[in-house]
Amino acid sequence: MKKKIGFQTLGCKVNIYESNALKNELLKRGYEVVEPSSDCDAFIVNTCSVTNMADAKSRKIIKRMARLNKDAVLCVMGCYSQTNKQVDDLEEIDILVGNGNKLEIIELLEEKLIDKEIAKKIKRIDILNEHNYEKLEVTSYDHTRAFVKIEDGCENFCAYCIIPFARGPVRSKKADDVIAELKRITENGYLEVVLAGIHTGKYNDNGLNLTGLIKRILAEVPKLKRLRLSSIEINEIDEEFIELMRTNPILANHLHLPLQAGSNYILEKMERRYDLNFFRAKIAKIRAARPNISISTDIIVGFPYESDEDFNQTLSFSEEIAFSKIHVFPFSARSGTKAVDMPQVNESVKKERARKLISLSTKLEKEYALKFIGEEVELIVEHEINEGFMYGHTSNYLEVLVPFESKLIGKNIRVVIRELKAGKLYGDII
Repeated sequence: MKKKIGFQTLGCKVNIYESNALKNELLKRGYEVVEPSSDCDAFIVNTCSVTNMADAKSRKIIKRMARLNKDAVLCVMGCYSQTNKQVDDLEEIDILVGNGNKLEIIELLEEKLIDKEIAKKIKRIDILNEHNYEKLEVTSYDHTRAFVKIEDGCENFCAYCIIPFARGPVRSKKADDVIAELKRITENGYLEVVLAGIHTGKYNDNGLNLTGLIKRILAEVPKLKRLRLSSIEINEIDEEFIELMRTNPILANHLHLPLQAGSNYILEKMERRYDLNFFRAKIAKIRAARPNISISTDIIVGFPYESDEDFNQTLSFSEEIAFSKIHVFPFSARSGTKAVDMPQVNESVKKERARKLISLSTKLEKEYALKFIGEEVELIVEHEINEGFMYGHTSNYLEVLVPFESKLIGKNIRVVIRELKAGKLYGDII
């Protein structure tokens, strides 16, 4: 009887990719990968540490898995286990791995499944001195959009961010390996691929930058219908990249460009590497190449020193840019970062600012979606939902619901967007 391994993955698309790489390897070795349940033989928890809330959620999931089956082997990996050494003392954990050596968890797991009495294994490497890219690979997913991790690490050390300490310096996957993986993924029927990384715009394989990699992908992976970037910094979009967007429709009509603050004063305190004029000018160039592009962003509210005037500038700038969606993060002071020692904004003020910015995001999302009522679009169908509908995403990342037809799951179809109802777009299949 196959041993059952249950997964819990928190956080970003890179974590999703890494968990899927381990799932693929476990399936090759004859294990059954399942949703966590009381009859699992082992659990693997891939943690996140981007905020204090993410830390708390990681701890909560670890405790929950331990309660679900105390006899199962509990493996914990990821950013929370890399940056929070107190996790070493959690008695429930059998195997602990940080970042940079996640493949080791499978060998450790197999040892532990044979002999549960083996002492706890802690295999955390010094991530800040790690310069080798850990070669993980995924060929299948349990959903219709595939992710390919092309880069790990970040060296920006923004004043608020713990991730450079969790992920280490920039390392890039070999371009030939990226191409080979994409070919295998598209041969398996995946039409859309998302290129993911911790600092994707810093991709570099012996002088080949991100734009060069994308050019190779578009030229060498003929079955790819849509290529999307998980996120990129505004100052890493160059003229060559914009020209590529202008000329190649396979590149998704959506960019996620983290702004973080709409005040030059706060951007400087955050140690970001651009100002509002730079951001505004680059957006204008992008929209000249792609007039209807969807541009989403991340914004932190309540960063140290943020006054009402600074926040109002963020509201004004966000409306000016007309983001299609704003991911709002109340500032979370992280031990080990520069911002932890700065004057903190009152929690109730943060909460109120977050509410206002979320309200603006809802308004901007609606305004963007309404532009496409009556438009014919391409939709890659992803999943069935209740009440006889299925949904997918357009190139510009609009989620559209259409009548359910099982044969169309995973397919690329033409749709006319009919209406926006209760915050959801509905369309008719052509």
